Amino acid sequence: QSQVVESGGGLVQPGGSLRLSCAASRFILAYYAVGWFRQAPGKDREKVSCISRSGDRTDYADSVKGRFTISRDNAKNTVYLQMSSLKPEDTAVYYCAAALRTNCPTVYEYDYWGQGTQVTVSS
Repeated sequence: QSQVVESGGGLVQPGGSLRLSCAASRFILAYYAVGWFRQAPGKDREKVSCISRSGDRTDYADSVKGRFTISRDNAKNTVYLQMSSLKPEDTAVYYCAAALRTNCPTVYEYDYWGQGTQVTVSS
């Protein structure tokens, strides 16, 4: 069983919004930097966004800047990815990953990965 679990995926029309959640089941997510990644069919996994342990630093892929917002609620042990103005090219499986780091690490330094949640943007 994954120690981080994603939820909130689904089917949405272009221009719509979804909020993904990443929850930790066996550790305190507040001690971890958390990243969101996605993988579309036939494509490599790409980093979408990341938030530092304290939440004071965030970064985004150029393709989602201005449309996606990452945030965290440490009281709820959860990290969110608010996705707006969704496009068909945002269709992918979205993964959450946690790294016992202060700041966002490289993709190779994440300690835990979820099993992913499907996001489909289609009319």
